[in-house]
Amino acid sequence: MTRSARRTRRMLQLTGAGAAAMLALSACSSSDGDSGGGSGASSSAGGTDKLSGTVNVFAAASLTESFTKLGKDFEKQHPGTKVVFNFGGSDSLAAGITSGAPADVFASASPKTMKVVTDSDAAAGTPATFVRNQLEIATLPGNPDKVASLKDLTGPDLKVVLCDKTVPCGAAAQKALTAAGLKLTPVSYEEDVKSALNKVVLKEADAAVVYKTDVKAAGDKVEGVEFPESAKAVNDYPITLLKDAPNAEVGKAFIELVQSAEGQKVLTEAGFTAP
Repeated sequence: MTRSARRTRRMLQLTGAGAAAMLALSACSSSDGDSGGGSGASSSAGGTDKLSGTVNVFAAASLTESFTKLGKDFEKQHPGTKVVFNFGGSDSLAAGITSGAPADVFASASPKTMKVVTDSDAAAGTPATFVRNQLEIATLPGNPDKVASLKDLTGPDLKVVLCDKTVPCGAAAQKALTAAGLKLTPVSYEEDVKSALNKVVLKEADAAVVYKTDVKAAGDKVEGVEFPESAKAVNDYPITLLKDAPNAEVGKAFIELVQSAEGQKVLTEAGFTAP
């Protein structure tokens, strides 16, 4: 083979190797690009699904213990979130919401107070009943006054406290008294069920008509007395996402937890009954 022929053959070999190398590089680049695109989409989806930020929950005072627990569970399940509660009388909470208070979720102790919110077009859908609650008489530990019925609360020497008639526990108490054909003049009407119960805990009252859940939450600080008329005054508890919720996605997720088997277990252990 002449020198010229050998030079030509060598150049062809180099050209083939370069083309192969270029093809390999192109394939790697394409593969890397596809992988990066897939990873980016996955990351983006993960970012969309990841919940973060504060959710403001307005809830009836009787939900204090159970919702506080669920709030802690929620924050553990969704790192980066914070659940802030505003517990109180359902009527005052509803008034705050309709006046523009920033809230994501409203859990009321009665459909009547929830209706205030839905009538003002502040709810983002149809509220759903998630639990029910029943009344019970809370007496001093050991029940020193031997309270055994709703009628016993009408005794002249007994200091009895009721929730205000405008809040669900007060409306339910009035319904039970009507069913029993009784009239009762309490020493005070309290703004919510926790305030009524606290009067007994502090020994400022001999008895109060509150919810079973509140008696249970108080432990040995009070003693509970059941009465049959309470069956005629059971309260449904509705919950809803609010239309102007600052953090709607987290609000939805919290409602899902409340309605889940896990949430229902916490609520029934607190003394609530399933809807």
